Amino acid sequence: MTITYRVARPGDAGPIEALDGSFTTDAVLDVVVTSDGFGIRERAVDPPVRKVFPPEEHDEQSPGADVAADERTVVALDGGEDGRVCGFVAVRYAPWNRRLTVEDIEVAPEHRGRGIGRALMEHAAEFGRERGAEHLWLEVSSVNVPAVRAYRRLGFAFCGLDTHLYDGTPAAGETALYMSRPCG
Repeated sequence: MTITYRVARPGDAGPIEALDGSFTTDAVLDVVVTSDGFGIRERAVDPPVRKVFPPEEHDEQSPGADVAADERTVVALDGGEDGRVCGFVAVRYAPWNRRLTVEDIEVAPEHRGRGIGRALMEHAAEFGRERGAEHLWLEVSSVNVPAVRAYRRLGFAFCGLDTHLYDGTPAAGETALYMSRPCG
């Protein structure tokens, strides 16, 4: 398998949107909010939960468009420079707090577990270091345990939550978990 990484171009918008970002999980994270903090516990679920994201939930910048210098989308291509888009990461740098926000990261199901997500996150971190970012930051649903596990393997730790972020959306009832890690 030859995977090539490059900054996204305008022609990558369709293939990025067509990526299957769905997942199936046999566990969810229960969040208990207390008066002085919160706790997170993993709980097995049977049957497994399958989550498919509707297109309107994707709000990353348009690849290759006239985006600010502090935004970048990197694609992973299976088969070299002319290959098929099999993953991407979209990030945005905020100079005021030196944070690189991972707006979205997806890897096609058949390519998961092969280090593509790790490589995409390293491309994001490299962009962050170029901009002077101190840390990477992201938001993930309490139902997306496979992603949480992957982020933890990449050095991310929980740093906050929002129990109402998804109210009024198809993800109502889920908790937004915030994770961060040093950029270096």
